[in-house]
Amino acid sequence: MADLGFEAFDADHHYYEAEDAFTRHVDRRMQSRCMQWAEIGGRKRLLVAGKVNRFIPNPTFDPVAQPGILDEFFRGRNPKGASVAELFGRLDPISPAYRDRDARVKQMLEQGIAGAMLFPTLGVGMQESLRHDPVAACAAFEGFNKWLEEDWGFHYQNRIYAAPYISLMDPAWAEREAERLIAAGARVLSMVPGPVPLGGDASTSPGDARFDGFWSRVAEAGIPVAFHSGDAGYRRIAEQWGGDREFRAFAYNSLTGCLSSEPIHDTLAALICHGVFERHPRVRVATIECGSAWAPDLIRRLKKAYGQMPMAFQKDPVDQLRDNVWIAPYYEDDIAGLRDLIGAESILFGSDFPHAEGLAVPTDFVNDLDGFSSAEVQAIMRDNGSQLVQPI
Repeated sequence: MADLGFEAFDADHHYYEAEDAFTRHVDRRMQSRCMQWAEIGGRKRLLVAGKVNRFIPNPTFDPVAQPGILDEFFRGRNPKGASVAELFGRLDPISPAYRDRDARVKQMLEQGIAGAMLFPTLGVGMQESLRHDPVAACAAFEGFNKWLEEDWGFHYQNRIYAAPYISLMDPAWAEREAERLIAAGARVLSMVPGPVPLGGDASTSPGDARFDGFWSRVAEAGIPVAFHSGDAGYRRIAEQWGGDREFRAFAYNSLTGCLSSEPIHDTLAALICHGVFERHPRVRVATIECGSAWAPDLIRRLKKAYGQMPMAFQKDPVDQLRDNVWIAPYYEDDIAGLRDLIGAESILFGSDFPHAEGLAVPTDFVNDLDGFSSAEVQAIMRDNGSQLVQPI
């Protein structure tokens, strides 16, 4: 484990959901429209809206992949051409630290981590599966958030900052749920990037004025919204190129990885171009497990848009990005290049622990910060994240 000389703050830790996370607090009369469990072919399978959901291959998470087992794969190295199943290797029984907050605090301290934002594993794949039924989606996520508060808390021991999930599918519900969560002590809210589903195939921008009630509540409370990668519905673009529209974690396809569509790129473009940060300048947004390869192109496009249509903006859109957005790059990204674009003060350390695609030792992220000053390392590995979860 790297010796930082201080305890780190990890902006991307995960739990593995308890099996009743989406059922414990959801009215039984709604569960057939939301989530249920069923035994199919001798395996326990998750049903979402009555259909088998394949976002996660084994949604019981027991056994589960070893942390960081796909590290080399995500650095672009697989010289033997092994399949993903072969790369996963041995699965382990689930660790108590993945489902118990006291065990997780103990583990974090052993890892040299003082605090962490905690995100869903299964939860980030559910909105798209419920896009046809906003009422069911809101019922499911409200129940999920109550489970999260009960099992993890929203700022447990001021170390674990579990992020409840918000969907904008029903703007009035999103505003009410944000108010409830803020009152309960939430320090960060979580969403997936991408357009907001409105039922069926309809969707709209998260920057649309109909969502101003939600953004106002967030701005008033001074807490950030974290856009964590998940099923953003962008697989329909892959489908147009002969791919699979259904999002399945670890079902990798070389073409899908090489297509240019980036949900987080487009989400931030929409928030900026549709004026969210101008109407609500206190709104802070973090991008988590979305990488940073999209950032240079977004900045280039924002600069061009501002040059062509300065009257469409009250404030330089690139300045809006730098002032209101924090980015957690992948460890394999060009982090030095990102620093040159947005400054070290807007970069977050996120390990994705304990996921297979993350780091087995979270603080080893520092090994990819060659050429950074000690002050920049401390800002990225601790200060930026720990300050972000403090209300302003």
